[in-house]
Amino acid sequence: MAIPMLISRGEFRAVPWAAQLLAAKRSSWRCVSCRHARLVPSTRPRRFATAASADGSKKPYYITTPIFYVNAAPHVGHLYSMVIADVLKRWQVLLGKSDAQLLTGTDEHGMKIQRAAQDAEMDTQAFCDMNCKTFEALAKATNIDYNHFIRTTDAAHKEAVQYFWEMLNHRGYIYTDKHEGWYSVSDETFYPQSSVHMALDPSTGRKRMVSMETGKEVEWSSETNYHFRLSAFKDRLLQFYKENPTWVTPNRYMADVVKSVSSGLQDLSISRPVERLTWGIQVPGDETQTIYVWLDALINYLTKAGYPFPPGQEGRLGWPADVHVVGKDIVRFHCVYWPAFLMALDLPLPRNVLTHAHWTMNREKMSKSTGNVVNPFFAIDRFGVDVMRFFLTYQGGLADDADYDNEYIIRDYKKMLQWGLGNLAHRIMGIAKWNLRPYVSAAASDQLPPATPLDLEHQSFLETAPAKVAEHMESLDPRAALRETIVIIEKANKYFHAAEPWKNRDQNQRIVYNVCESLRISGILLQPFMPSKSQELLELLRINTADASKRNFSAAAFGADLEYGGESKKHVLFPPLASEE
Repeated sequence: MAIPMLISRGEFRAVPWAAQLLAAKRSSWRCVSCRHARLVPSTRPRRFATAASADGSKKPYYITTPIFYVNAAPHVGHLYSMVIADVLKRWQVLLGKSDAQLLTGTDEHGMKIQRAAQDAEMDTQAFCDMNCKTFEALAKATNIDYNHFIRTTDAAHKEAVQYFWEMLNHRGYIYTDKHEGWYSVSDETFYPQSSVHMALDPSTGRKRMVSMETGKEVEWSSETNYHFRLSAFKDRLLQFYKENPTWVTPNRYMADVVKSVSSGLQDLSISRPVERLTWGIQVPGDETQTIYVWLDALINYLTKAGYPFPPGQEGRLGWPADVHVVGKDIVRFHCVYWPAFLMALDLPLPRNVLTHAHWTMNREKMSKSTGNVVNPFFAIDRFGVDVMRFFLTYQGGLADDADYDNEYIIRDYKKMLQWGLGNLAHRIMGIAKWNLRPYVSAAASDQLPPATPLDLEHQSFLETAPAKVAEHMESLDPRAALRETIVIIEKANKYFHAAEPWKNRDQNQRIVYNVCESLRISGILLQPFMPSKSQELLELLRINTADASKRNFSAAAFGADLEYGGESKKHVLFPPLASEE
């Protein structure tokens, strides 16, 4: 059996067998409602692979960001999603999983983008091409180590979506019906009457109907389109949640998902008439309907993994995803619709969904539509890539929103990076006269002075700290992991001041060595968070660059490397910010 997608320079190309199968199905296409009007899925649960049961021993670790709408330029909230996913990917590499995969990209279909292109008086494809480049540039500017950048306008994705539709259709999960309800173009979703209310637009004073959940304006819509039998999956979804109680992290979002599904599910409208929406993927065999953007978009995670899968090769390119990183506003799509779609085709479900809260400004959610945003390129230019990565991870909220302010970045930079990590490294290197080798050699030959209680206390802390960091990362909490790493620096500073190596010549060698171990271990653990600055620190300590094992997680243990050190050039890790010089 041929592989469905061939990899060439990071791109995916559909091979003939999948296209031929699609063509064969289309040639015999008949109205879905005619074929399946009386076909209702069995109430007996199908067997489907769960996150817990799917065997991942032969597949690469696979992480995804949400794919980002190209209706406007990216803001710092998009950057946050990218950074969190990148930290998770780099952590897996740190653990030795060099084949870990990260997918990011852009969502380029739907009514919102169609209207944005019209407002810009641009061809829709040209509009997408232009804005897509901005998101890709942001990923590169932020040192995101992605393996593939997907676009929903890619030919391979279009084929995957249409094949997925045909399989849903073949199994009887699609039917036609009239749909009426309140539709939000901004959210690209229908809302029931119970989820909308009349509100006053503060900028215009105009009364309008809006979603209670997002505050976005809705408009009444009545149309005939295709529906997915989402209601048939209530019991299966609830059973899955019960068997996988930590599937959505943090837990508060899992509780919300369970509550929502327990209250009942309505069938989902999954197409739009071309009279309203032309910019999207056509329903196979029906030129009058366009596939709903959220069915289209979610399949991107499968497209990258080589869907449609040849038998026995489902995991070759990573599926099921190990972690989907998503914002809290798209939990319903990823944690209700997406698993139901996958269950319908007996495909393995993603193993985890890491949900993060929003960044706010003046306690209001950042939004491209309102202009209440931070330009991430300006922030990177002002503060530097690693500083922004550090700030977003350290202060960003998973369960609760976090407020963005330049003053907060400056505060954290000074306290934890410039005066914390940077100052400690500079002072200990100064005491060692910028050559750590004599101190590390003394440790290697067991010639350090006897340890005092203070030395033993700090050494004991260093022996347990890396495991705590790893535990947080295993729990998909990069923020807690970074904070635990900064505790190493804070405790090393306190130890340094209490031990006074500049006065205590008898204990000088052990004190310097213990502090250097604090810096070495911290430098290794900081690599996923601050890739460039951590390398500067490890270079300063003269960690062997030729031996990759000296910089992986197993080396982040007290005394694990006794070969580092040597003459170093004076170097300031965290100089004053340009705006304050």
